[in-house]
Amino acid sequence: MEGGDDDDVNDFEREEEEEEVSEETELLKDRFRLSAITIAESEAKKNNMEVSQPVIACIADLAFQFTEQLGKDLELFAQHAGRKSVNMEDVILFAHRNEHLATSLRSFCLEMKGKEPQSDRKRKKTSKKEDKTMSNTLHIS
Repeated sequence: MEGGDDDDVNDFEREEEEEEVSEETELLKDRFRLSAITIAESEAKKNNMEVSQPVIACIADLAFQFTEQLGKDLELFAQHAGRKSVNMEDVILFAHRNEHLATSLRSFCLEMKGKEPQSDRKRKKTSKKEDKTMSNTLHIS
């Protein structure tokens, strides 16, 4: 095979990979929207309300857009801190403008730390900052 043929194969493989990722992304988007629609319909029913389908679809789209922005912001917070992983402090930072949400997240974080098995809390010696963030970490690829 000539060098040009290898480039064509690599381009084809790359396109196939991108197509698979795109299909997976669309499937995840559809599942997310379906979940959001189900939740909106359930809440409306629970509160004896009727909400039109276009409004519910709009709520689902807004929830998805919010979640996309959340992911991007969390990634940027972690990168700014020189980390490749998002941790709970990043999530709390994202919520800082909503005092109630930030307080709820802090409480949740403390509750989760309390539920950690003792063996997980006692690790080899690390810096306090590193130890504080390790248990509440989400790795980004």
